[in-house]
Amino acid sequence: MMQSRMIGDIKVTRILEYAGPTHDPAFLFPDMDRSVLDEYRGLMAPHHWVPHMNKLIVTIQFWVVHVGSEIIVVDTGVGNFKPRAAIPRMNMLNTLVREWMTAAGAPPEKVTHVVITHLHSDHVGWNTTWQDGRWVPTFPNARYHLPKDDFVFCREGKNKEPGVIDVFGDSFFDSVMPVVDAGLAEMMEPGQEIADCLVVEPAPGHSPGQVTFRVRSGGEEGIFCGDILHSPVQIVRPDINSGYCIWEDTARKTRLEFLNRAADREALIMPVHFGEPHCGFIRREGDGFRFEPSHW
Repeated sequence: MMQSRMIGDIKVTRILEYAGPTHDPAFLFPDMDRSVLDEYRGLMAPHHWVPHMNKLIVTIQFWVVHVGSEIIVVDTGVGNFKPRAAIPRMNMLNTLVREWMTAAGAPPEKVTHVVITHLHSDHVGWNTTWQDGRWVPTFPNARYHLPKDDFVFCREGKNKEPGVIDVFGDSFFDSVMPVVDAGLAEMMEPGQEIADCLVVEPAPGHSPGQVTFRVRSGGEEGIFCGDILHSPVQIVRPDINSGYCIWEDTARKTRLEFLNRAADREALIMPVHFGEPHCGFIRREGDGFRFEPSHW
């Protein structure tokens, strides 16, 4: 499935890999009491939480940006035929993402840039495709921009150290290293600008090197914000971390700074995991924030 909108003169298309009521809230947000969901039922149900199942709706999606002659893919989902036995719903997927990308005017061979907010396995999968017995770059003519600090963290094996939440797993070897070995990767740091339109901003905590990408055109702004937020409940309660945040205090600090920045800029936020309508605006409400969904 795909949906498109404009940010000024820039076209942004959402590519859906899958979505559903998949997560027990106690698993995704281990420090959150169930009463929080009941308090914010109007915000969460029915598009982000199914109360009678007590399951959070989690989406895997990514974004295609058309600007001038450039075609940019922001994050790349889980990917097809990736062995993810530890997470059955992600194991050996076989979806029509490639066909939807082509329908959206972004056939893989035409993509010029791939930018990754962080290297967790559900953000890098379509970097590569299984072909002739090996993983090869899906976007053979693109430059892959990878967050340097995440790459170093995995290359040095720190994700495998005792007590560390390893959300990188085997994806580092089947979805990241093949593009590095093919000479298509560039290590990316905050402050850079990619394709003269995406400004890289720091967002550590969920992973060591997570970044966001800011795009501006025609007086409008959008922010591809990765996993700073998994759910709108974290907008009204920015103290709530997901269970996947490696540096918990840093993640909370990053989230609060991001919410303030997005509210000040009146920027459209585009997270990876929100349910319908998948994006929106951060508005101030009293001393906190509220989420204003933006429909396609």
